[in-house]
Amino acid sequence: MYDFIVVGVGPAGARFARRAAESGYDVLALEKGEIGTPLACSGHVSTDIWSYVPEDAKETLFQNRIYGANFYTGGPDTEPNLFYKTEEISNVIDRVGLDNTLAACARNAGADVREGHTVTAIDERGDRVVVTARVAETESVQTFSAKMVAGCDGPISKVRRTAGLDEPDETLHGVLAFTDEVDAGNHVDVHLTVPRFFAWRIPRGDAGVEYGLAAPPGAEVNEMFDMLTDQYAVETEHFCSGAIPIGPPDRVTTDRIFLIGDAAAQTKPFTGGGILYGMTAADCAARHIQPDRPASLSIYEDAWRRELATEIRLGKLIRSAYSLPVPVQTAGLKALSGEIGVHMDKPTSFFSPAHLRRLFS
Repeated sequence: MYDFIVVGVGPAGARFARRAAESGYDVLALEKGEIGTPLACSGHVSTDIWSYVPEDAKETLFQNRIYGANFYTGGPDTEPNLFYKTEEISNVIDRVGLDNTLAACARNAGADVREGHTVTAIDERGDRVVVTARVAETESVQTFSAKMVAGCDGPISKVRRTAGLDEPDETLHGVLAFTDEVDAGNHVDVHLTVPRFFAWRIPRGDAGVEYGLAAPPGAEVNEMFDMLTDQYAVETEHFCSGAIPIGPPDRVTTDRIFLIGDAAAQTKPFTGGGILYGMTAADCAARHIQPDRPASLSIYEDAWRRELATEIRLGKLIRSAYSLPVPVQTAGLKALSGEIGVHMDKPTSFFSPAHLRRLFS
């Protein structure tokens, strides 16, 4: 019997598998397809990402440096408001490469990482959790047992639903695609023209340009995406689509099952990004959860919320500005534009001394 079975080997699952294996636990991690595919997430991340991968990984993952953002309340032909730093704010990376790098870290730490294993059933018992998976290579069904199961299987989480845990507060529909434009520009474009969210353009250096948007269910996402690319006069390829969970439920654990990452809606409400939040929660889980002590799951619940709850709450407040009338948005962006002192993953940094000095200087 394993100590942990990890369902889903995205950033959160791979990070937990690595950290748990480093602590001496016997870890099995199951991914339903090939790790990193299908792509359904942007590769625009804060520079904090480099602390989660080996030093030499930056050479292959790095694509571009970003120093700021142009915010629009209309299309790309309207006047933007620029927010910037003198040092790099974020990087654009190879998103598929990141998943594979993190999975390799888990394997190197001793975790048994298996691709092509689709989990079909999860049976939580008094002393263990039994997981059934369909194996693509052999078209067979295998059963595994573990003291605990980590549900890291994304926004439409089978683990969450099987465990009877509540759904996220809401789920947005995100789409993105790419062009082969060579663009080493150091600013992203953000358009507050999508209902309750935004659209974006991210230059990726020699790797091309990423275009995307997210919107609530029911919105005509594909039509809005076509409008965005028409405004930029481009044709995209490698179209990707996925769900973005916003707002974690009150509880992400049962007696022997716990959720991490998108499965727990541990995401930024104002951007939808969840890579760093998910890996932060994975570290909390690895520090506090002991497979022989189910009561330790409550310590994880408290720990990850101490790390992220304030950021998520303030992130919701920021997102509420996306729905303000356009004249109010325009006036607010104009008043706040210029050099900033904030961290892209931490809304609390809006109140940092560096940013407050900028605001009142």
